[in-house]
Order: sequence, then structure tokens, then C-alpha cells
Amino acid sequence: MLDERQDVIQEAPAPRWIGIVIVALAVISLAGLGMAWSASNHAAALQQTVGTQAQQFRQTNDALAQRLSKAEDLNAQLQGELSVVTDKMKLTQSELGRARQQAKQIRDDDARQLSDLQNNMNGQLATKASVDDVNKLGTDMTNVRTDLDATKNNLNMTRGEFGTLIAKNHDEVEELRRLGERDYYEFTINKKNTREKVGDLMVELRGVNQKKNLYTVAIYVDDNRYEKQNRSVNEPLYFFMHGSRAPLEFTVNQIGKDKIVGYLSVPKAGATHAQAAGN
Repeated sequence: MLDERQDVIQEAPAPRWIGIVIVALAVISLAGLGMAWSASNHAAALQQTVGTQAQQFRQTNDALAQRLSKAEDLNAQLQGELSVVTDKMKLTQSELGRARQQAKQIRDDDARQLSDLQNNMNGQLATKASVDDVNKLGTDMTNVRTDLDATKNNLNMTRGEFGTLIAKNHDEVEELRRLGERDYYEFTINKKNTREKVGDLMVELRGVNQKKNLYTVAIYVDDNRYEKQNRSVNEPLYFFMHGSRAPLEFTVNQIGKDKIVGYLSVPKAGATHAQAAGN
């Protein structure tokens, strides 16, 4: 009997919900692994993006620093040029004032001479002057007109520190040469660090700054050397001769790349020896 009961007893099957729970846990684990993998990839991409943006920021910062440095250099250069222009404006205003005063004096003198000449002519004609006298008066009028033309040309030129006219080009040098008051030696020096003879002087071009219109020369007089640095175009350099108060004038009218063009003005008498005096 007992054996028959044991044969009748069977093992009870496992509940179905256990399998469902195991499957659910497996699905949740797979979903967690997928989310972790996605988050890892997203973090790597984000890190790469941040690194790229940081590199771009550094490059932009370097470019801005270079631009700022260039801007500071340009500002310093502009300030230097402004100082030079300001100094030249002061000099130009002073020359303009002297030129206006000279022009007024010349106009007054010319008007007085013309008035005296006209009164003289009218008086002589009223007394029935001869034909020869009339011709002479005509010649006097021509001479006055010539002097007036010369005066007008002189007004177009500025005067230097010692009152001599300063030419700014070849045509004005020719006008001054026709006046016959001084001798003029025009020159063109187009090589640096080489001595070249100009009149009785030896001149060595040391440097040219085309942007600022400046030049530097060394001038040899007798056994002495005088270097003139950063001189402007149409700015005369003065040298005095032995025993004379009339100076030599060295003037540059034009500059180029390693090149200067100008003239040396020398008094008519005793132009063979020169003694440098300060400019």
C-alpha cells in the first residue's frame, strides 16, 4: 500500500510567473547595457566636441593677440608721423606769415614805383618830350615789369633761415641760377654708403625713409665728418665758409629707394673751402 501511494505522488510544476520574472530581468539588463553604451558614446562625442572648441578658442585668442600687437605698432607709428606733421605745420605757418609780410611790402613798393613812373611820364609828355625820351620811358616800364615778374617768382619760393630762397625742383633752381646771386650744383645720389662729390663737399647717403619722407646723410668737409639724421625734404642744411657770413646750403628735393635728388647752393665769392656749422 505504501509503495502505491508513493507512485501516485508527483512533483508539482514551477509557477509560470518565475519565468516571466526571469525574462523581464533579462530584458531590463539588456536595456541597461544599451543605455550605458549609448551614454558612453555620447560622452566621448561630447568630449571630442569640447576639445575641438577649446582648440578653436585658443587659435582665435592667438589671432586676436597678434592683431592687437599690430594695432599697437600702427598706433605708435601714426603718433610719430603726427608729431612730424605737427612740427612741419608750425614751420609752414611761420614761413607763410613771413611770405605774406614780404608780399605786402613788395606790392606797396611796386605801387609806389609805378605811381612815380606814371607821374613822371605824364609830366614829360605834358612838356612835349622828345621821341627818345618816350622810348626811354618805355624801356623803364619794361624793366619794371621784368622786376615785377621776378618778384612774383620769388614769392612762390620759401626763404630759409638765412633769408636765401629755397628751390623745390629743377625749374626753380634754374630761376635762382638766373638771378646770379649764388652758384648751384644739382646732384643725384642713388647708392648708399659711398662718398660722392657735390661741389666742394663729399656726401655719403646713409639711409632713406620713403614712408616718412626722411633721409640721413654724412657730409665730409675738410677732414671732418658730419652726419645729419632724419632730415626732411626741402629742409636746407647750412655750412659756413671760412671768413664769410654767407652759408652754403645743402637741400634735398626728392627721395626714392636708396636715392636722393637736390642741389648745393654756394655764395659767389670764396666757395672753395667750407667749415661746417651746426644744423
